[in-house]
Amino acid sequence: MRALRLTETPQGQMLAEADVPRPQPGPTELLIRVCAAGVTKTELQWYPTLHTKTGEKRVGAIPCHEFSGVVDAGDAATGREVFGMNDWFADGALAEYCVAPSASVVSKPSVLSHAEAASIPIGALTAWQGLLDRAHLQPGERVLIHGGAGAVRVFAIQLAAQQGAHVIATASSANLDFTGSLGAEQSIDYRASRFEDLLQNADVVFDTVGGDTLDRSWSVLRPGGRLVMIVSTAENSTDSRVKKAFFIVEPNREQLTEVVRRVAQGQIRTVVDAVIPLSEAPLAYHGELERRGRGKIVVALQENKGR
Repeated sequence: MRALRLTETPQGQMLAEADVPRPQPGPTELLIRVCAAGVTKTELQWYPTLHTKTGEKRVGAIPCHEFSGVVDAGDAATGREVFGMNDWFADGALAEYCVAPSASVVSKPSVLSHAEAASIPIGALTAWQGLLDRAHLQPGERVLIHGGAGAVRVFAIQLAAQQGAHVIATASSANLDFTGSLGAEQSIDYRASRFEDLLQNADVVFDTVGGDTLDRSWSVLRPGGRLVMIVSTAENSTDSRVKKAFFIVEPNREQLTEVVRRVAQGQIRTVVDAVIPLSEAPLAYHGELERRGRGKIVVALQENKGR
């Protein structure tokens, strides 16, 4: 089958197309014929992409761990359209087929295209787990969401607003109206203003940016406020506050099912920045695609006629 995998070159590891064996599902797994896969740009630098669970160097990893497709084997309902996530240490969905635990996928509703469905799992579950499971965001609380137009943040704004929180988002000037349309009551142009000059006593900060943005975010929290973050560089931080704030999203069928219900009822909308062919996926990972900076880049792997 066709796949993109990490390959060693004189310039370092690069994504290259390869012909690889079709994976075989285990007893509790499904073989998925992939129709679309969501790109997480930073994934090529993550520990699971470069190592096995036991710590050995991993060679030839296939990225993309959120997908939409059709069950090909491993389930009585072969032919069922599904979407979801697979294990970070397993080969991903930037291939014609991938394997995923049956407990990590849900049925794709007819109202979603495969591209739209593939844009949901990591973004929506990260937002849910960060805001609701870890920060325990409550109605009426003030939450600051950094980079509000990104793939995770578009779901974070919507979920926070539905939770009854007062949502403040940072974004570029081109995306201020967009973040407002998602439910942000206040949108701050991060290039024109310093958010800490405009906001104090926030109950929650949701950070997907890190670096200087993270350093400045502590000052806007009220005493007892909570910060959650997903920037991978935090894994090696010696700051106890950062270590406590950092988390990695996990598959969760119950949460994904609830997200699907809200999407089907029009309460949550998906945002696909661009749909690209497999041949252009390396450009997406290296930031060489022209894009709007709204939502997720999705790779189309099978012909998708309509929904």
